[in-house]
Amino acid sequence: MDETLVRSLTPSVLSVLVRRGADFAAAEDAVQDALVEAVRRWPDDPPKDPKGWLVTVAWRRFLDAARADTARRRREDRVEEEPGPGPAPDVDDTLQLYFLCAHPSLSPSSAVALTLRAVGGLTTRQIARAYLVPEATMAQRISRAKRTVSGVRFDRPGHVGTVLRVLYLVFNEGYSGDVDLAAEAIRLTRQLAASVDHPEVAGLLALMLLHHARRAARTAPDGSLVPLAEQDRGRWDTAAIAEGVRILRAALARDRLGEFQAQAAIAALHADAPTAAETDWVQIVEWYDELARLTGNPVVRLNRAVAVGEADGPRAGLAALAALDDTLPRYAAVAAYLHERDGDLDTAARLYAEAAHKASDLAERDHLTRRAARVNSRRREVR
Repeated sequence: MDETLVRSLTPSVLSVLVRRGADFAAAEDAVQDALVEAVRRWPDDPPKDPKGWLVTVAWRRFLDAARADTARRRREDRVEEEPGPGPAPDVDDTLQLYFLCAHPSLSPSSAVALTLRAVGGLTTRQIARAYLVPEATMAQRISRAKRTVSGVRFDRPGHVGTVLRVLYLVFNEGYSGDVDLAAEAIRLTRQLAASVDHPEVAGLLALMLLHHARRAARTAPDGSLVPLAEQDRGRWDTAAIAEGVRILRAALARDRLGEFQAQAAIAALHADAPTAAETDWVQIVEWYDELARLTGNPVVRLNRAVAVGEADGPRAGLAALAALDDTLPRYAAVAAYLHERDGDLDTAARLYAEAAHKASDLAERDHLTRRAARVNSRRREVR
C-alpha cells in the first residue's frame, strides 16, 4: 500500500468528518479505524477513489460509535448525512486542522504531537519512538490534547504565527527512532505553503531547507558535532540551498518581513559563502538587528554578539555580550568562544568547562568538553 498517499489523505479525510459535525477525538478514532481497514483490504482490492473510500468507511465507523452512545437519538440524526456513492468532494480543510492542533490551550509538546498525528498521519508508536518515550505515555498525551480541542469550533480563523511555531518545534526535534522529524516538518510546511499564501510560511520553509541542507556535514563519523566553520561545505545539499534561496527571495520581495524570513536570510548568507572566511558577517549583523527588532528575543542578541565578534573583532563581540543577562542559555559557550579568539585562554577554558556542565544535550556537552580540553592544551604549550 502507498504509505505516502495514505498519509497525504489522512488530514483531509479527518477534516471532512469534523466539518460534518463529528468532534475531533471521535473523528480521529474513526479515521484510524478506516486506515486499519485500508491496510487489510487495499493490497488485494485497491479502490478507484482512495479518499472517497476512506471518507465513507470512516464516517460509518463514526456513526457506529455514535449509535452506541447514550445520546443515541440526537446522534442518529446524522445518519441522513451519510455520503452517497461517487467521488468525495474536492474540499481540503487541512489548514483548519493546523490551527486546531496549534490551539493556545495546548502545551507546545502536546501541540506538536497532535500535529504529527492529525496532520502528519503518523501513528502513536512512530511519534513515541521519535520522542524516545513509551508509547503509552505518548498515547496519553495525544488523548489529553484531543479532549482539549474536542469542543473547539472552526468559526474563527487561527493565527498563522502559532502554527508556524509548532512546525518549527517539530523541525527542531531533528531525527530519532524511525521518523525523521526534520524531513516531516518540511513536508508539513510545504503542505501549509500550498494552502495559505503568507510570506512567513514561505520564510519558514526556506529556513528549514537551508538548515536541512547542512545536515550531512553537521556530525563527524563518530557522532561528534562539527561547528559551522569547520564543516565540509562540499557535503551540503546544493539543490536544497537553491530552493531555499529562491523561496526566500520571493517572500522578501513582498516587503512583509517577519522573523522566519530574517532567520532564513541569515542562513542563506552562511550557505552562500564558499568558505567560512568568506562569510559576509557585516550583512549577518544587520539581519540580526532586524531580527532583534522584530522579536525582542535576548537569544537573538546573544547570537548577534557572535556575529559582531566575527565582523568587528572579538572585543566588539564581548562588548555586545556584556549588555546581556549571563544566565541566558549558551551565554557561557559564546563568552568562551569570544575570549578564546581574543587570546584569553585561561578565561576561555574555564567558561568552556562551565558551558559543558550546563549543556542539556549530550552531543553539545561532549563538544564543549573537547573545546575546553583543546584550549587547556594550548595553554600548556604557551607556558
